Amino acid sequence: MTLTLGHFLTLGAVLFALSVIGIFLNRKNLIVLLMAVELMLLAVNTNFIAFSHYLGDLHGQIFVFFILTVAAAESAIGLAILVVLFRNKSNINVDELDSLKG
Repeated sequence: MTLTLGHFLTLGAVLFALSVIGIFLNRKNLIVLLMAVELMLLAVNTNFIAFSHYLGDLHGQIFVFFILTVAAAESAIGLAILVVLFRNKSNINVDELDSLKG
């Protein structure tokens, strides 16, 4: 049995749906929200690579490298912000982070 484009698109759709469910169901923990966003980017990358291979064009695979670079920077900055928040408030619960409210 060979893997077709439909298999990879189904995998991408399942990963994307899991990440959307993770974002909407978990509104409390910032770390899980960041992981859900990263999973969403992984689903999009899976679709880019599948279409790139199916069409025989390398542009999608090159674009994935740029997305991975931005995702790595986003993760590093997001985790740094979480560390600073935890040091200042001793808590990273989303409901209790209301210091920017006017």
